[in-house]
Amino acid sequence: MATHEMPPRIGAPAPDFTLPAVDRDGTVSLDDYRGKHPLLLALFRGVYCPFCRRAIAQFGAARDKLRAAGVEALGVVATTVENARFYFRFRPARVSLAADPELATHRAYGVPRPPVTPELVQELTAVKINPTGELPAPLPVVEAAGALDRLEGFQPTATDQADYERHGTQLCGQFLIDREGVLRWANIECGREGLAGLGKFPSDEELLAVTAALRS
Repeated sequence: MATHEMPPRIGAPAPDFTLPAVDRDGTVSLDDYRGKHPLLLALFRGVYCPFCRRAIAQFGAARDKLRAAGVEALGVVATTVENARFYFRFRPARVSLAADPELATHRAYGVPRPPVTPELVQELTAVKINPTGELPAPLPVVEAAGALDRLEGFQPTATDQADYERHGTQLCGQFLIDREGVLRWANIECGREGLAGLGKFPSDEELLAVTAALRS
């Protein structure tokens, strides 16, 4: 799958951001962490995405382990703060979240949004995935997403539908930023496996191994 953007160089300052917080009033920014704690930043698609909803839950489950290792965690969801708060009111996340409906943070961190081409449409039909292991067998990407929505009983809002139509091919990424605000690690969805890697989120062990490098 062709992509056309690159994340910032490892060892360079991480791009600044200031976004509305989902889990509280006010904003959250990189400056909130700089000089205090390393930050594991995870950029997700909108609430419409079943893979992202599950990855956010997985990220939340890893938060305490990361915090014990001295690393804070923040997720950015590509939807309006009102829509994010509506969803997470019923399914609270165990991790701090910010809203970025315009994908400004995704752009700043070079997370690709592949254009819809005949080749991509063909790949979406041909490649079968089961990233969370919940399905009886791997399915083509769109079918897998629909099956996971049905398992959850998810009903999209009008904002979810608009988010999907505006940026449904957006990829996700995770970034480790040290306490001085320098980027130390990046992982881009589908970067190693192509579409077969869609919806996969690093395991707790992978994240902790990455953060351990900050102490070496």
